[in-house]
Amino acid sequence: MTAAVSPMLVRLAAERATGALLRDHGTLYLVEGQVVHAESPAAPGIDVLLTSTGRLPAEDWQEAVDRAGTRGRVGRFLVDSGRLADGELELCHLSALFDAAFFALAPGSGPTRFRYGAAHWLGRIRPVSAAVVERESRRRRQLLDDLWPYPDTDTAPVVRRTGPAEQPVTRRQRAVLDLADGERTPGDIARALGRPAFHTLIDVRRLAAAGTVATPRDTQAPPPPVPAWVARTGDDPDTALLRRLRDALEASL
Repeated sequence: MTAAVSPMLVRLAAERATGALLRDHGTLYLVEGQVVHAESPAAPGIDVLLTSTGRLPAEDWQEAVDRAGTRGRVGRFLVDSGRLADGELELCHLSALFDAAFFALAPGSGPTRFRYGAAHWLGRIRPVSAAVVERESRRRRQLLDDLWPYPDTDTAPVVRRTGPAEQPVTRRQRAVLDLADGERTPGDIARALGRPAFHTLIDVRRLAAAGTVATPRDTQAPPPPVPAWVARTGDDPDTALLRRLRDALEASL
């Protein structure tokens, strides 16, 4: 049997608890045992994902927070006022939730605390079971380890390597490389691009495996040979998750 990512989350889900699960790398918000939102300093929030792409003007987001934040109905305000459609808000919310939960549930993220009754100002949009959140976090960690099994790559600044035979990169990876200046971490790059942090981690680990970016681990030694499948990647690193989110939304209509 696979060990739980967070035994406390499992217990709170069984208790149908409502409140905030606080860990060093993020917070999960629960309503009756289901995860309704997650946030982490390592992941761009839903506000960044919506406004950086131009889909939602920053002033519209701020108006929603100002007018509905104290009532915990920011998401509902955005839909009711015609700023966003239900489906696109739910998809963006789920993307932000799974992104932040991955970091919040990271191994060794310090003591876990629970604040009963705490609620997030965004409001309840698309609850997700704790089991699904745990399973997705575990799947993502395994995927990253399969690509490049050195997690220090995820939090340290990365810098582009130059060499005589640079590996071919995708359009998404090119955008990451353009910001790999030795000062930005993958999280910084994700915010600058307005992308989920996990997608950027995938790009960075693939680039590290290909020897295209330098990381704390590989600055002193050449990278190992790159498996051929690493180079055969599309522009979207997590299409399977997006398909699952879409299918879940369609099934509920």
